[in-house]
Amino acid sequence: MKQNHTVMKYIKIFKIYLVFLALFVIMTFASPAFFTKMNILNLLRQLSINGIIATGMTFVIITGGIDLSVGSILALSSIVACDFIHPNTYPIIVPILIALTIGAVCGGINGVIIAKGKVPAFIVTMGMMTICRGMTLMYNNGKAITNFDASFKVIGGGTLLSIPIPIYILVFTMLAGGVLLGKMRLGRYVYAVGGNEASAKISGINVDRIIICVYVIAGILSALAGIVLSSRVITATATAGDGYELDAIAAVVIGGTSLSGGVGSVAGTLAGVLIIGVLNNGLDLLNVPSYYQQVIQGVIIIGSVFVDQYFKSKKQN
Repeated sequence: MKQNHTVMKYIKIFKIYLVFLALFVIMTFASPAFFTKMNILNLLRQLSINGIIATGMTFVIITGGIDLSVGSILALSSIVACDFIHPNTYPIIVPILIALTIGAVCGGINGVIIAKGKVPAFIVTMGMMTICRGMTLMYNNGKAITNFDASFKVIGGGTLLSIPIPIYILVFTMLAGGVLLGKMRLGRYVYAVGGNEASAKISGINVDRIIICVYVIAGILSALAGIVLSSRVITATATAGDGYELDAIAAVVIGGTSLSGGVGSVAGTLAGVLIIGVLNNGLDLLNVPSYYQQVIQGVIIIGSVFVDQYFKSKKQN
């Protein structure tokens, strides 16, 4: 039974990658500027932010939760951390640790209230979204922070062997997330909680601890994405990350993770991230207005959820 479930999971992921390949081929023929080394590297650099956030969101959604605060956590953690990044001041590791700590604390607060207070994740994370965004505006009176140390700029703007550093960070993050979900005890518990919380409790799993843990992971990865983004654009603003939570949720859902919980994978999320990245990049090259892109992305999200629900109901019948 377990083997059949594994086979079906990989078949589902394979289908998603076929969709990605089809979209990639279409964009290649539609725009001569799409399939070039410069554009592909730029595309991967851009989607690395969504990929990092979406990895954390995958953990959350597999447990049956949702996190609307990731974009605001990104903004708060990055603007506070970047206030410590000035030439000849603190070692670069200090602001990075500050950002990750802020992300972990915000995610932990989300998790504790959801797990211990039994408050719906949608409400808790929406509240945290508002709080973090307000604190971001308060921190520097809405002003951007610049004048970064040169070593910090390397994180988002540097290259290694002609490949942008953010791509390495994305690959490492997703590999670590994939191993954690697929090979470690924590991952098994995450699936168990999302599949049937009551059964997970009976089995001896500390459900509250798992829920808190996944929101901490989401918070830390949001902060990491904030560091990469601020380094890439060489500024930290109070509006950074606005709407990023929707892109992350879209990538996770398109990648086959069920909003009902218990089903999903980081490999599938990667496919979702690639599909959204290729779609946005290709439409930009074709000069399609941004509001049309939003409509197309919305249709894809609804379609993905519809297909997921359709096959789930068909399986139950």
